[in-house]
Amino acid sequence: MIQLKETTWQAVVRLNLNNFRCYTSLNLEIDPRPVVLTGANGAGKTNILEALSFLVPGRGLRRARLEDVTRQEAGNMASWIITARLELSKSNSSEISKIIEIGTGRKVGSERRLVQIDGQKIRSQSMLSEVISAIWLTPTMDRLFSDGTAGRRRFLDRLVLGINPAHAKCASDYEYSLQERSRLLKTGRYDPMWISVLEKRMSYNGVMIAIARKRTVKYLNQVCANENGPFPSVRLNVVGSVENSLDSLDITAAEVKLCDALSTTRRTDAENGGATIGTHRSDMLVYYGSKNQPAEQCSTGEQKAILIAIVLGQAKIQAVIRGMSPILLLDEITAHLDKCRRIALFNQLCELGIQSWLTGTDDSLFAELGERGQFFHVNDAVVKRQ
Repeated sequence: MIQLKETTWQAVVRLNLNNFRCYTSLNLEIDPRPVVLTGANGAGKTNILEALSFLVPGRGLRRARLEDVTRQEAGNMASWIITARLELSKSNSSEISKIIEIGTGRKVGSERRLVQIDGQKIRSQSMLSEVISAIWLTPTMDRLFSDGTAGRRRFLDRLVLGINPAHAKCASDYEYSLQERSRLLKTGRYDPMWISVLEKRMSYNGVMIAIARKRTVKYLNQVCANENGPFPSVRLNVVGSVENSLDSLDITAAEVKLCDALSTTRRTDAENGGATIGTHRSDMLVYYGSKNQPAEQCSTGEQKAILIAIVLGQAKIQAVIRGMSPILLLDEITAHLDKCRRIALFNQLCELGIQSWLTGTDDSLFAELGERGQFFHVNDAVVKRQ
């Protein structure tokens, strides 16, 4: 049963960048309304969205290495910094309930991303998921349903994280155990007891990941079962050895099954690298609901509409279950959308009351937002309010 909570609406109202991508320095003041960034390709629009994506755990919407986002002209010996002011307000109230200052960046010579919340250094970036949530769609995700499984897993895990902040730590711990086990198996010289400990950790976190994924898919299926204006009904499923085992086993039995399988496949995994079984090999299956058609068989426009339907459904779920609205980062969002779907998207973003950041090359494609949005033109890393 879904537990209702009072919704907290979050919005970035100040964004500062230093030596990030093409920006030497950027100071942007905004309000909670939808933010529209327009300009030519390569002007720096997506870089702003990428900076915002670094306010949550992970490697950002481009999955870039930390050194790769440093402004090239600054050289490898420069640091990059992102700071943001996050404004929180309760539902049905225009009064600000809380302000949170977030900072993140890379210090020269460091391979880890540094994070501060309200001026306090945070040991793990996973704690960011406790204070801010973001979901993004990018042009590369237009091929999400036809490309490999990794992209779909990352997309699903981002949706899971919006509902369950603890998912970030489970995913991080699972990935560490997987990599450490793979490294030791590759050497051929390892302590079997330590390998067993790593496999037990992988099993525990793997089952927790699978449970969270299945729960999120269940919620999404409830919200996305019916057509949402011009956006189609959607049906999702998550499949994988661990997720499938939970259909017939309890948590403890599923952990034991995974742990036994990892122990059995050590020799094969030592030869091939990685692990042949685990939640890192699961997949998300998506269907156009009313047509009962796999998403990868749908037209380009239908696939884009399916993605938007999922994201809008996720925003509703987060507001209801977790009591926190996500920030949406929608890069080149109007591509492959007809006028009817564009208008419907803008209307729903405004009705939901969530802050969204949208980019595009043509101002006219966002005209229907009117005064409900705030518009900026980006040209050669210079951002001007329109």
